[in-house]
Amino acid sequence: MKKFLIVILVIAVLAGGWLWSSYNGFISAREGVDASWAQVETTYQRRVDLIPNLVSTVKGAAEFEKGTFVEVTEARTRWMGASSRGDQISAATGMEGALSRLLLTFENYPDLKATAAFQDLMTQLEGTENRISTARRDFNETVRGYNILVKRFPAVLIAGAFGFGDEEFFEAQEGAEDAPGVNFE
Repeated sequence: MKKFLIVILVIAVLAGGWLWSSYNGFISAREGVDASWAQVETTYQRRVDLIPNLVSTVKGAAEFEKGTFVEVTEARTRWMGASSRGDQISAATGMEGALSRLLLTFENYPDLKATAAFQDLMTQLEGTENRISTARRDFNETVRGYNILVKRFPAVLIAGAFGFGDEEFFEAQEGAEDAPGVNFE
């Protein structure tokens, strides 16, 4: 009888240790996802901060469709007002489309390309876009690792019991592979 109680106690201690370790692993993984998302937010904020300067520079050197400026400004506003990670992802993809259309219009204004302010902003924007790409890739890799952890058996039992669920990937918007069109009518 004493051996049976010792075996039960050892099993209970091992199960408790496994539960404790698994829970802490989920917490660490979720914090990794949150930290990775914070990096994505930081890089998008850098882009959002550059947009007013870019728009002002372009307005001063070129006159073209007002709708392009409105679209870029509205996309920036949506990003600034997004309250959840999903809203931010949606606002970011909208901003990318609007910014792409704005950048495509520059090709029709050779004088604009020659201004030092524009060149500096384009260099900063290019660096920011590279940072965004890297941050999004890193975020998706972190989410992938977290989602695998949450879905694996037997950890899935603990994940479900403590409310750990899948995280959303940052995916390209449908049609993002097509270059946006520019119309100067």
